[in-house]
Amino acid sequence: MVEVDLPRSFVVRERDHRIHDPFTPAKLAVLGEAIRLRPGMSILDLACGSGEMLCTWAEKHHITGTGVDISTAFIANAVARAAELGVEDGLTFTHGDASGFVAAEPVDVACCVGATWIGGGVEGTLALLERSVKPGGLLLVGEPFWREDPPDQVAVEGSGAGSREDFGDLPGLVESFRGYGWDLVEMVLADEDSWDRYVAAQWFTVRAWLDENPDDELAAAFRAELDTAPLNYVRYQRRYLGWGVFALKRR
Repeated sequence: MVEVDLPRSFVVRERDHRIHDPFTPAKLAVLGEAIRLRPGMSILDLACGSGEMLCTWAEKHHITGTGVDISTAFIANAVARAAELGVEDGLTFTHGDASGFVAAEPVDVACCVGATWIGGGVEGTLALLERSVKPGGLLLVGEPFWREDPPDQVAVEGSGAGSREDFGDLPGLVESFRGYGWDLVEMVLADEDSWDRYVAAQWFTVRAWLDENPDDELAAAFRAELDTAPLNYVRYQRRYLGWGVFALKRR
């Protein structure tokens, strides 16, 4: 059987990230406080990346949790981070395709923070998460939205989207939650600084990797990326694209 994994280019680009979304550690801490975590609560995190959310929440709030991610590299990072913080006994990290994962026992909080493609979009991801949460439990979903309407396709693509229809604006996203049968009970939004820490940090990583691997098969593509990505980001994505984590309860 062929082992699933993330494309190598994605892993290289974010190899130095602990958080694979436009959140800073401070934003992640605010989110944990906002959803009122208590000791002993159980959390499932689908597409958990390098496990920073579960690890830091286990350290501060004494939760237990399971993280699932398709990247072998990120799962290894998560296991190492749990050991570093001394929380490995309460956390399990599993390599696999999160799109079909359902918890063996229902959890208090089920999350997909920034990877709603695992459910084919927001609605499908909420349906997937609901299969793992206790009655009355909480869902967390991370999703982009347009902060401003991009004026043309160049701005859309410069923001990292394929089409304007890929995302709605923030009111439209919030309204969609109600349409899917969920109450929005909390939210924490990225800002320009947290976007910078996610995106701009990738340029440093890519350039360092290029210096280390000038003859690698990915080198030409990464060189081209460095020639265009910073300007696209400051001209388009930083202005037009928002992102946030939304806490939901079944209506």
